[in-house]
Amino acid sequence: MISLLQFDTPVLFAVVCVILFAGLVHGTLGLGFPMVATPILATMMDVRSAILITLLPTIAVNIASIVNSRSSLASTRPFIPLVGFAMLGSIAGATVLAVTDPAPFRIVLAGLILLYLWSNLRISKQWLDHNSLLAMAGFGVLAGLAAGTTNVMVAVLIIYFLSLGTARTTMVPTLNACFLVGKASQIAVLAIAGLVGISLIIETAPLALAAVGALLLGQRLQSRIEVSTYQSILRKLLLLLAAVLIYQFLNEAGLTPWSTRPAG
Repeated sequence: MISLLQFDTPVLFAVVCVILFAGLVHGTLGLGFPMVATPILATMMDVRSAILITLLPTIAVNIASIVNSRSSLASTRPFIPLVGFAMLGSIAGATVLAVTDPAPFRIVLAGLILLYLWSNLRISKQWLDHNSLLAMAGFGVLAGLAAGTTNVMVAVLIIYFLSLGTARTTMVPTLNACFLVGKASQIAVLAIAGLVGISLIIETAPLALAAVGALLLGQRLQSRIEVSTYQSILRKLLLLLAAVLIYQFLNEAGLTPWSTRPAG
């Protein structure tokens, strides 16, 4: 079982900085905590450890985000099935994470992000409206699988919501609801697998508090960001995430000149 105490002081300091930065991004954009924190932390440790360290902080950030957007929660009701399917996918993904190396899933996720960014991928809104439950099942389970294995759900769900033309005031609380049930399911599965214990919860509790503090600061900045600027920042963030995921995959496969892992 992973412990924060196994890392030296410089790494611990870097972990705190990453958590604060990810919390600030999530507060400012309304999403992005695991999307930012996990790939950066995975450059310092294996991806499973990065996911485990961010479990409690992600839960805390999602709860705080939902509490602060209570007035928008009513608009998320049509997407309740999506939340349920995301939970099912997260259970399956976390099960895979518990027993296999999740590294290969990162290149798949990076490919999906790039497909969205470069081809301006959209699903027909008419088809989505006429096949609402099927669409929510497909995107929900796929997003849950991505969250369970790579800790990044938003890259899948953003395609669904932007294809629908969902308003930001509805999209953000719905995303946070999906993140919350997905993360709670992931914790339950990993705890049963013996990868999460009370000691890890205690050790990462201060990180959770730090993340929420940064989130609240970011939320003060949110109202100053226009929609066009918000979408531009989100696209750049997704591109950065894809680049990091590809780098990590190639490095761990020994396909970069500076890789510490031999090829083959």
